[in-house]
Amino acid sequence: MSAEVVVVTGASSGIGRACAERFAAESAQVVACARRGDRIAALEHDYPGRVRAETLDVRDRGAAENLIGRIHREYGKIDILVNAAGLGIGLDSIPDGDPSEWDTIFDTNVKGLLNLTKPVVSEMVRRGAGHVINIGSIAGHEMYTNGAVYCASKAAVISLTQSAGLDLIKHRINVNGIAPGVVDTPMWDENDALFAKYENRPPGEKKRIVGESVPYGRMGLPEDHAGAAVFLASSESDYMVAQTLNVDGGNWMS
Repeated sequence: MSAEVVVVTGASSGIGRACAERFAAESAQVVACARRGDRIAALEHDYPGRVRAETLDVRDRGAAENLIGRIHREYGKIDILVNAAGLGIGLDSIPDGDPSEWDTIFDTNVKGLLNLTKPVVSEMVRRGAGHVINIGSIAGHEMYTNGAVYCASKAAVISLTQSAGLDLIKHRINVNGIAPGVVDTPMWDENDALFAKYENRPPGEKKRIVGESVPYGRMGLPEDHAGAAVFLASSESDYMVAQTLNVDGGNWMS
């Protein structure tokens, strides 16, 4: 992984942060991006000379294009893009959801992915090489109530991974994805609080039940997914095209 330049979005916590840390440990040069710059500043301290923190809201197309342009000028290339920025907001059922929150979900999970991918792959096409890894979700395969818009956004991520993968492999750009299952992150703590309210459960019960329902026996951890990202960014996965790996403890079969 030496000398490879990796851009990771959503690097302030969860899977994005785990991926940024793993790539840095593999001796890559990592540009870690997140909306909250203060949350990724510690990465620079922990991996001096390996991680550069950049404040970025992926919904801002102009800011994304400017950042990618600066990275290309300073490093000369981007070898790997990990689109890990994403969010779910509350319970977004069709009858009860807030349309403004639907916009936020799609602007982040889908348009944000495109805002980074387009300027990155434009340069990759000229070089004839590169890897793009999109973080989807088993929610893009398996729909659930009270999460209609989040599920739709993750289904779009999987579909975009397939379409972009087929379109770009002729330029030797590999586009693949990872579909996590239930992962123990701050987002799930927020979900647990919502279930406590709407299902009249004690705090922590929904999270415990969901974790125990995973065939592996527990919720996933962010670091459970970093190895898959490193694999998809390596030459070992060059013959994998437009695939989404389910890293979910056995929840979804494909």
